[in-house]
Formats: sequence, structure tokens, C-alpha cells
Amino acid sequence: MAKHEILKQQLENLKNALPDIKGVLLASVEGLPVAHSLTNGADPNRLAAMAAAAANLGRRISDSLASGQLSEINVRSDEATLFVYSAGQKAVLCVVGPNPSNSGLIHLEARATAKEIGDLF
Repeated sequence: MAKHEILKQQLENLKNALPDIKGVLLASVEGLPVAHSLTNGADPNRLAAMAAAAANLGRRISDSLASGQLSEINVRSDEATLFVYSAGQKAVLCVVGPNPSNSGLIHLEARATAKEIGDLF
């Protein structure tokens, strides 16, 4: 199976494990969408660029605080929560959940998926 197909399958598995989420997206650290499954009408190009920018800012903050490598960022709004996970050195995994959402379950599933994707790269 091609790497792209494996990545798409990882995202589908994550969506199946978390049926309440609004979408998932895998982006390069440069802000380009690699694979996605978005059901809320979000633009994958725009979401990828913003998630990569948020991860980059998070990495800078982690470096400034000398607190190790960035693992994740959460952004909560009135109607949704965006979870951004570092997926190795080359990608970020985004999960868009409803608000309120079961953050513990999302973290449990998404952290494992982000690690698998990071290992794949």
C-alpha cells in the first residue's frame, strides 16, 4: 500500500474511533494539506496553513521556555475545539471536535495516531 493510502486509512480509523468529531487533517509543517476528512465545510488548505503556523508558534514557545519538544496545542471556541498534535518532525495532525467534546478520548486516540504517523515519516 502506498504511503498516502496508509495515511488516509489512519485518518479514517481515527474518525471511526471518534464519531463525534467534525474532521481530521494531516498537514506538513510547511502548511500544506497531506490528507484530510473534513465534514464541517472547512477549507483544508486554510486549516493546514493555520495549524502549521500554530504548531510553529508552539515550538518557538517550547524552545523559549526550554521545556522540550512540542506535543500538542488546543484551541477552544464557542462551537468547536481544534486539537493540533505534532506528528514527527514533518507533519501535524489536526482534529476538529465539537464543543463540548470528550478531550480525554480525543487525546487518547489522536496521540496514538500522531505517533504512528510520525513513525511512518
